[in-house]
Amino acid sequence: MTPEGKMLLNIIILGFGFMFMFTAFQTCGNIEQTVIKSFNSTQFHGSGYTSMAIIYGVFSASNLIAPSVVAVIGAQLSMFFSGLIYSGYIAMFIHPYTWSFYTASVVVGVAAAILWTAQGSLLTINSTDATIGRNSGIFWALLQFSLFFGNLYIYFAWHGHPHISDKDRTTVFISLTVISLVGSFLFFLIQKVEPEVPANEESQSLVQAESTETAVVVPTKGLGSQAADAFFKALKLSVTKEMLLLSVSIAYTGLELTFYSGVYGTCIGAMTTFGDDAKSLIGLSGIFIGIGEILGGGVFGMLNKCNRYGRNPVVLLGMITHFVAFYLIFLNIASDAPIAPEEGTQLQGFITPSIEVALLCSFLLGLGDSCFNTQLLSIVGLMFREDSAPAFAVFKFVQSITAALAFFYSNYLLLHWQLLIMVLVGFLGTLCFFVAETMVVSSRRDTDYDSI
Repeated sequence: MTPEGKMLLNIIILGFGFMFMFTAFQTCGNIEQTVIKSFNSTQFHGSGYTSMAIIYGVFSASNLIAPSVVAVIGAQLSMFFSGLIYSGYIAMFIHPYTWSFYTASVVVGVAAAILWTAQGSLLTINSTDATIGRNSGIFWALLQFSLFFGNLYIYFAWHGHPHISDKDRTTVFISLTVISLVGSFLFFLIQKVEPEVPANEESQSLVQAESTETAVVVPTKGLGSQAADAFFKALKLSVTKEMLLLSVSIAYTGLELTFYSGVYGTCIGAMTTFGDDAKSLIGLSGIFIGIGEILGGGVFGMLNKCNRYGRNPVVLLGMITHFVAFYLIFLNIASDAPIAPEEGTQLQGFITPSIEVALLCSFLLGLGDSCFNTQLLSIVGLMFREDSAPAFAVFKFVQSITAALAFFYSNYLLLHWQLLIMVLVGFLGTLCFFVAETMVVSSRRDTDYDSI
């Protein structure tokens, strides 16, 4: 198999590994607040929103050390051990205790930083300038299949169950733990790719090798030095003009990640006007989010070569799609739905609550999210190719710290305030992305001119 073929195969394996892992973890995040409300135990006093806030808060801080870990043990082992920790967090829900719940939240936050930094590094290593857009789309589409399969299971398992029993919870989380472990072991199938060397370069390298046979060998950097270099590179990249601009867009993806992955499903499950199927609609909502993500990843990622207008139109489409979804959610869902008790909310939105509108909004949330994320993955991989691991560490640092903030305020803010925050940050993030993309286009033109 050619190096290019191996690279594509590695991207596909990477996508399938993440698909299995996040079939388990994203389903867990989507239902955990509802499960916790239904958990009948006087010894447990936890909040799903608080747990996710801890995860993303620790995630953000751990991104500063994640490049060092990946530099020392390698991307493949980093993803495997991180995956095992994810599985442990999911298994904890089989019989949760308050102390284990929040301890696992801290540990999985550290694992998440290492996992995503390693993923960004592998994605960049297995891509060229010509294939980074396509590979980002393939990875993103495969990853978002996780929303489809896990939530489909939840829909059928909880259909007609107004209350989640201990047996329901145990069955679901044992299954999710096994699925997560399968994803972790898939990472061992990723192969190391050796770049192809043209014939003239190969002969030249042989001559150079022969002329240096008697040369003194200079020791390579130690592990500690590699770790320190990766750490300081991440700090330097975080204050560059390009990364500061992209950070506003990345921050928006953190806010809307919180909303579609944890808050919106809880809102739907709290709507008593949806009847006894309200809890199972959480799974159906997740499926429609996944369909939007997969469609967006396929169209705007894998067909990236056909897009002659750059990334800006895709990001603009993402913003418009999200704003339409936010407006419909504002009209359709009760304002107190995010913080309603286990029995649900008796309030209504500004229109008669509609399941069809709620699921349409789920699809729009997924489609808009894929617009932003595929283009951000592409532009970060392109702008910081030489420092991919530190660059993606900064990416996840910004995304996760805003997600942590959003999960924290989701415990307290009514729905319309959460939507307003996302509208404001989304608008600013889109403008900043436009500026960053313009800088990339200008830089490429200068490079092309210099090479004439």
